[in-house]
Amino acid sequence: MHIKTLETAEKVPFNLDGRKMFTNEKVELVHLTLKPSEEIALHANPFDVIFFILDGEGEILFESEKLKVLPNTSIYIEKDKQRGMRNGSNSIFRVLVVKVY
Repeated sequence: MHIKTLETAEKVPFNLDGRKMFTNEKVELVHLTLKPSEEIALHANPFDVIFFILDGEGEILFESEKLKVLPNTSIYIEKDKQRGMRNGSNSIFRVLVVKVY
């Protein structure tokens, strides 16, 4: 058994508050917190991803679409598709990101 908390989890290697809660060869689980006006630009990755909205209100960017999302919503995006997210609100936007390799 392995237990991690936000305080003990490794930070992601970019300038946002992201914490690697679990990683192995098949999956990575990242707890991501976006402050108001923070954004992850559209990008593609060679793995599938599932976003689960924990708190707040934000936008998921997919190809040329913008989807407003609220807590307790999951979004699945296939590998090699453009994806991103934005916090256009005045409060924290927290997302659980599941990368499936």
